[in-house]
Amino acid sequence: MTDQSTRDYDAIVIGAGFSGLAMLHHLREIGLRTLVVDGEDGIGGTWWVNRYPGVRTDSEYSYYSFSFSKEVRDEWTWTERYPSGDEVLSYLNFVADRLDLRKDIRLNARVDSAVYDEAANTWTVNLADGTHLTTKYLVSGMGVLSQAVYPDIPGIETFRGEKYHTAQWPRAGVDLAGKRVGLIGLGASGIQIVPVIASEVGEFFVFQRTPNFVVETNNDKVAEEDMAWLRANYDAVYEKAANHPFGVAMEPAEHSALEVSEEERRRIFEGKWNEGGFHFANECFTDLATNHEASELASEFIRSKIHEIVKDPEKAELLSPRTYSFNGKRVPTGHGYYNAFNHEHVHLIDTATTPITRISEKGIVVGDTEHELDVIIFATGFDAMTGTLTNIDIVGRGGRTLREKWAAEGLKSNLGINANGFPNFFMSLGPQTPYSNLIVPIQLGAQWLQRALKWAEENDIPYFEATPESEEWWRAETERTGRLTVMYTEGKKAKAWFLGENIPGKPEEFQVYMGGGQVYQQHCRDLEESGYAALLYRQPATVQA
Repeated sequence: MTDQSTRDYDAIVIGAGFSGLAMLHHLREIGLRTLVVDGEDGIGGTWWVNRYPGVRTDSEYSYYSFSFSKEVRDEWTWTERYPSGDEVLSYLNFVADRLDLRKDIRLNARVDSAVYDEAANTWTVNLADGTHLTTKYLVSGMGVLSQAVYPDIPGIETFRGEKYHTAQWPRAGVDLAGKRVGLIGLGASGIQIVPVIASEVGEFFVFQRTPNFVVETNNDKVAEEDMAWLRANYDAVYEKAANHPFGVAMEPAEHSALEVSEEERRRIFEGKWNEGGFHFANECFTDLATNHEASELASEFIRSKIHEIVKDPEKAELLSPRTYSFNGKRVPTGHGYYNAFNHEHVHLIDTATTPITRISEKGIVVGDTEHELDVIIFATGFDAMTGTLTNIDIVGRGGRTLREKWAAEGLKSNLGINANGFPNFFMSLGPQTPYSNLIVPIQLGAQWLQRALKWAEENDIPYFEATPESEEWWRAETERTGRLTVMYTEGKKAKAWFLGENIPGKPEEFQVYMGGGQVYQQHCRDLEESGYAALLYRQPATVQA
């Protein structure tokens, strides 16, 4: 085992959300003195920060939870099919208390930088309050959608009304009753907030640049017998999710959308649309993510549904994506989203045809038209996957930051877990990990790292560091599998975050692995069975003059 005398901790994990809690539990199990640090004043990560009206999961409760603790499984009760943000936050606090994790979590501890010391083989984590903590292993559990982005619109600072970003919503809430409210951004957050606030505001102006293919759903209450069934079948549910390409406990589709009759295709589409949520994306047909013709058939079906639901034909058409097809953007779930546009006081403003010119003291100017507002809400998303990692200085060998490495070389890692030049630095849900219901790769990743570090400790391995060859292989594999999907061509058209297209100037690269979560896990098992060969890089010796 390692010499602990000169370090404060064996492992430090940044972030106290799902990733941080899973890592803390699993690393403590193998005897590592582990600390979680988080800049916020509460446990929950993205579920602590995101508290806007309507925030909830878009994965069903049965597979949006950990399976590793029988105590948590048996004692926690979900109440909604798609749990609200408050309920998820309560669940994470329950996990922290039931597994006695809180004693090893330090809140209000914002990380400014983390610096690797080659001579000592340690990381020094520098906090904003001036504290310096040393550790052998450093783990990022900072999440994939937590670095909020504001749009680059002239005049934002001049607006005299109230301004809010969905990722920085006041904890005390916001009184929107009777006010003139403008919303910019219609990704997952915007789609969730629209139906919730539409009925309370006075006038609602929704500024839309790119419409989304929203799969509507319902949110049934979870009955006592539902929880009893889940507790009896938790392992089977989790195994099904772990073996699904997108980490959901769903049945695999049986047919291509192209090999059935038009009547049968419509019947299947209707059935899964009525079942709601991701069942439409994952259970209709085998090729909605890989075949452009199949994707367009799904697109046309959803467009027909939009026109059925939205009474105003002009609004319905504006809400119907025409410039890209289904799966070109991450598919969001809706809870009455399209119906919200049937309110007369909800106005849909097309900013693709006539862009937003500026924000004025009074409101938002589109072309030459000024829409006077009391409140502007920005649901403009995140610098996904890499944003949290490049927002702080993670300094590896030779004083080079992770930000500088990726800027110079492109996005590189071994399986999204570790990067060359950054010994003993690991990422939960790092870039190039699966495009998935995130709880599955979080748990499997924590369990994989637990086994890897246990092996390293038992075999006196000083550090794990991805070899350059493994990074090149994984970058090529991520690109290859991504290009086999419709996400490549359609994602570029839709300016999707999974290609980095939503951030001006960000290189166009696959931020996530599109080859399937179950395939990714096999790659992780292969690395483990090889004795972690691709993580045993040795820095070339310096030649003395």
